[in-house]
Amino acid sequence: MQFKDVVGQAVLKERLIHEVRSQKISHAQLFLGKPGHGSLSLALAFVQYLFCDQPSDNDSCGTCPSCRKVTELQHPDLHFSFPVIQAINKTSDPFLADWREQIKATPYFDLYGWTQRIDPKERKPIISTHESQEIIRKLSLKSFEGGYKVMLIWMAEEMNTDCSNKLLKILEEPPAKTLFILLAEQQDKLLPTILSRTQLVHVPRIEHADLEFFIKQKHALGTEKLDSILSRSSGDVLTAIQLVAEENEEHTYHALFVNMMRVCYKKDVIAMLDWAEEIGVFGKEYQKGYLTYALHMFRQSMLRNYTNDQLTQVSTDEASFLTNFSKFISGKNLMDFNTAFNSAHYHVERNAYPKILFTELCFKVMRYIHFA
Repeated sequence: MQFKDVVGQAVLKERLIHEVRSQKISHAQLFLGKPGHGSLSLALAFVQYLFCDQPSDNDSCGTCPSCRKVTELQHPDLHFSFPVIQAINKTSDPFLADWREQIKATPYFDLYGWTQRIDPKERKPIISTHESQEIIRKLSLKSFEGGYKVMLIWMAEEMNTDCSNKLLKILEEPPAKTLFILLAEQQDKLLPTILSRTQLVHVPRIEHADLEFFIKQKHALGTEKLDSILSRSSGDVLTAIQLVAEENEEHTYHALFVNMMRVCYKKDVIAMLDWAEEIGVFGKEYQKGYLTYALHMFRQSMLRNYTNDQLTQVSTDEASFLTNFSKFISGKNLMDFNTAFNSAHYHVERNAYPKILFTELCFKVMRYIHFA
């Protein structure tokens, strides 16, 4: 992975390159940001630049033996740790083939996508105390090639308490030329003692222009479709990839949204129950996608109302619907809608019974839609 392969993040690329060239590399760094912002891509490009035999001023060469080993995720001094299903195996090493396949397919993936790859039952993966023992053992060995040893811990917030505590000493006083790179999305799930031992690197959302360029390179989309995806992805490559892949499903999201708003406006309770029954049969990720889409439509309604339709980014079908619908969304009820749909998203994630949840959501919409 070279820096040129990382979407956007020009400022962070310069910072990481400067660290290597100035030989002022913090021994433990925490890359904090959503997976779709590119923290894993940045970390891999950083490691490849660090190991490169012939680095330029702005990137690794990509052709030397060290670069080729990192690209293939086979460098003997680059170690990986990541959440795994304890019922299958306690440590990361047995999953390395899956890990390599996943990164080669795309380095932009989240914990749910990883879980789907390694476990058909989609059980919760963690980084356990068994993994911490393996990390300490690996880093106690000498470097194979005489340079840095790197331990990259992906989704570090999934370390359980025992694992985190066992790593405290080696994080604070690692062997010479040992580099820890922790990748995390949720800072509040990490122990304060872990945070205090790492240098924080915030990985922000990707700039609009960089994400637009990436999508145009990969997919031939119409202007309206592209604008809609860019608006809804909010600088997140993973979200953008999923939206493009779900292009056909998006029309279903739109149809579901239109139907929900109409039956709730009419206070048609039987139709509302039927609607909740319909969406209740879909999987959790689909339901979360719908709720995110609904929040997008509420935002676009407000933009249409308060910016004279200058800032909306929607498709033709969406724009046609908003012509009449947006008048029902205002400052009087927008926060109610946002709270209700965000709460539903939270409870879907935690496996709430969907038919009850969406029935309750319909009754909330029925009340709020008449508040404008």
